[in-house]
Amino acid sequence: MPHRTRVAIIGAGPAGLLLAHLLDRRGIDSIVIDSRTREEIETTIRAGILEQGTVEVLAGTGASTRVLEAGHRHDGIELAFAGERHRIDFADAVGRGVWLYPQHEVLKDLIAARLAAGQDLRFGVEALAVENADGDRPRVIARDADGEPVEIEAEFVVGADGSRSVARTAVTGSQTGGYFREYPFAWFGILCEAPPSAEELIYSNSPNGFALISQRSPSVQRMYFQCDPDVDPAAYSETELWDTLQSRVPGELAEGPIFQRDVLRFRSFVAHELRRGRVALVGDAAHTVPPTGAKGMNLAVADVVLLGEAIPALLGGDDRLIDAYPETALQRIWKAQHFSWWMTSMLHRAPDASDFDDLRQLGELRSVTGSRAGRTYLAEAYTGWPLAGADAVLG
Repeated sequence: MPHRTRVAIIGAGPAGLLLAHLLDRRGIDSIVIDSRTREEIETTIRAGILEQGTVEVLAGTGASTRVLEAGHRHDGIELAFAGERHRIDFADAVGRGVWLYPQHEVLKDLIAARLAAGQDLRFGVEALAVENADGDRPRVIARDADGEPVEIEAEFVVGADGSRSVARTAVTGSQTGGYFREYPFAWFGILCEAPPSAEELIYSNSPNGFALISQRSPSVQRMYFQCDPDVDPAAYSETELWDTLQSRVPGELAEGPIFQRDVLRFRSFVAHELRRGRVALVGDAAHTVPPTGAKGMNLAVADVVLLGEAIPALLGGDDRLIDAYPETALQRIWKAQHFSWWMTSMLHRAPDASDFDDLRQLGELRSVTGSRAGRTYLAEAYTGWPLAGADAVLG
């Protein structure tokens, strides 16, 4: 016999868990499944720059109050180029800020909140397919950690199952059905035991390539530098890593033992369709962006805010919001794609860049940092555009 629920959510990432939280506030039960264990979800360290709107939704709905207690508000970033650093003052330009709060901390908060509320949250359950998308009772076909079959029948299914989404096939007809761009470089990331090198993030353009200096805590730094996508993370010695980072950022970086290293490829993707019948896609299942603009998790939250109103309305007999969901979501998605591409193109050195390209890039950076209009555009996009539907979910 299939398990029955009103909404089946594939994926216990930020999108899936926050959606379950918002639906529960409207009295709608759901089942959330994820192929990973709770430990894997809570200990996989990922970046975490949260737009102000994202923080307002998390805190205002009770999904996470710790973000305000343990998160660090940043009112600007620095753009570094030609040996100098230039601060973009978000508070002055747009009166908004962002919070440094790693994604795995958000997930800890969401999981704790959902389990405390009695959420049917099933770890180690792998979705295999979504069937009957065009019917009134779509089904998720899955298997548990022991290989036993699991079937969930619902009134609506949401694919929040990441970039290798199973639900995407039910919506677009193909797991790869979408608009795609791959960049010719990647980020080599490290975590190290050292105090912060700066109070805010530094985005640095240099003749040797890009670098980003960030923090995770008062004693841990997260740093990245532009590299070849196929580089072996073990290929560099610690001395080589520090020499590379120091050469790409004006000023002295605080160094310490490196305890994690990885390579992050750069890809942009937007699914051809975000909804079919009673199945919808959110988060990385619907779109991915380069990390330069800090838009990944924030876009997922924006999707969920829309569905947090659209699904209850649909289950109550009003399909107008769910019909509007793809177009409304895509307007923000493509703005975020542009901003992420723009930041990436402005700050990274292309493998085939000419002297003209390098000098034009410096001209662009000077245009942005030297113009209040340029600084305001960057600040507005980085801190986040207004969230459509936020007033309704916060009400």
